[in-house]
Amino acid sequence: MIAGTANAQRFREFKMPDVGEGLTEAEILKWYVQPGDIVTDGQAVCEVETAKAAVELPIPYDGVVHELRFGEGVTVDVGTVIISVDTDPGAGSAQAPAASGAQEAAAAASEEDAEPQGRQAVLVGYGAAPSSTKRRARKPQAGVPAQPEPASAALQAELNGRPAPAPMAAPMTEAAPVAPASATPAVSAAGAGAGRPLAKPPVRKLAKDLGIDLAAVVPTGPDGIITREDVHAAAGRAAAPAAPAEAPTPMAAAPAVPGVVDTAARERRVPVKGVRKATAQAMVASAFTAPHVTEFITVDVTRTMKLVQELKQDPDLAGLRVNPLLLVAKAFLVAIKRHPEVNASWDEANQEIVYKDYINLGIAAATPRGLIVPNIKDAGAKTLPQLASELGELVTTAREGKTSPAAMSGGTVTITNVGVFGVDTGTPILNPGESAILAFGAVKLQPWVHKGKVKARQVTTLALSFDHRLIDGELGSKLLADVAAVLERPKRLLTWG
Repeated sequence: MIAGTANAQRFREFKMPDVGEGLTEAEILKWYVQPGDIVTDGQAVCEVETAKAAVELPIPYDGVVHELRFGEGVTVDVGTVIISVDTDPGAGSAQAPAASGAQEAAAAASEEDAEPQGRQAVLVGYGAAPSSTKRRARKPQAGVPAQPEPASAALQAELNGRPAPAPMAAPMTEAAPVAPASATPAVSAAGAGAGRPLAKPPVRKLAKDLGIDLAAVVPTGPDGIITREDVHAAAGRAAAPAAPAEAPTPMAAAPAVPGVVDTAARERRVPVKGVRKATAQAMVASAFTAPHVTEFITVDVTRTMKLVQELKQDPDLAGLRVNPLLLVAKAFLVAIKRHPEVNASWDEANQEIVYKDYINLGIAAATPRGLIVPNIKDAGAKTLPQLASELGELVTTAREGKTSPAAMSGGTVTITNVGVFGVDTGTPILNPGESAILAFGAVKLQPWVHKGKVKARQVTTLALSFDHRLIDGELGSKLLADVAAVLERPKRLLTWG
């Protein structure tokens, strides 16, 4: 018991943490360490993707990596051990704690009954293979063919230099000819014994996730154990295009149906997981929970575009990201301050409307992993340079896939900039729990009546979707009209702000 306790203290296990708010699983994107690498407390050992973001996990121990329990691309439940660390590598070789007392006792009992020459590896939770225990050969009954030795016996016979017993075929009226020992096909250790391949639980989980049948995997580990590399190799062979087979005879070829195209061979399926899965669930929940209303307005933003060019030369904004989105965000914040009832949320459980005295402004960002909406905390209290700084940092972090779950929680309203894709406008869906979302369309040079004459002006279309439980038509219309008014005459940022 003392040795077991010391062993457990030496080998520390790190479990998949809940890096978000009530998340249940995460996918391991990349390992930064391998077994044998030295790690220190606080060092990032892997990158994982949750339903909200990709984050790096730091290890809380000093020592040497003993084992990685899961490979890259595997989705792991929160609370599952993903890596073990030897915190005292100078103490010599030792067995990492991996089994309960009952499992160890069962494994020891199995080893006591095992033959010295036919012993196979005992895997935690699986016990010894039945082929390793002593059994007296049964005498064949009259008229009943003798039963063949297990496959493990054939393998053991070959290892000991004895002729391997030929496998028996199905019962026949005449004895089947026995093939010479040299012609007996080799039996893989993974299929020996009771017929269940030898593999550790993490390897079995990996094979299950990749859709690989362990019975078809060729083992390369000690004592015929299937390793992660064996599973990945089998997955690679399964994914590789099959070798061209012999040309079928005209009778074997399926007749082509005129006008019918084989579309299955031209389709590609990708599992829905991580950020994209969470976004899909959130959008469905929002669309069928909050009654959406969308209004549109087209506005002349020529003066705003001129102001953007002037601000880019301002020393107080040097090095900051200054673009039309910055002024649209500022105009949206000013309009919300003029109509604070907009900034609210619906509490279904308590049947209450929660009005908020802070504005957490979300910015919808398209990333390789899907759409995410991080937000700028208390954006309404920030100056224009502060807003520009945080907006630039938010976009950069999102594109790098480093946005934290905390940065995406607590939003109150959102802006989606569809104009960067050349789109005029759209009907955006609310981020769950928020009251409004503003779509900023492309700014284009268009003919416009200006001071009584038709001139070429820079024009854009804004679309505002809002929760009709919180915002009625009048309030929503006033909010959108004020945003447009600020962008048409940006001097209102001073008089209204």
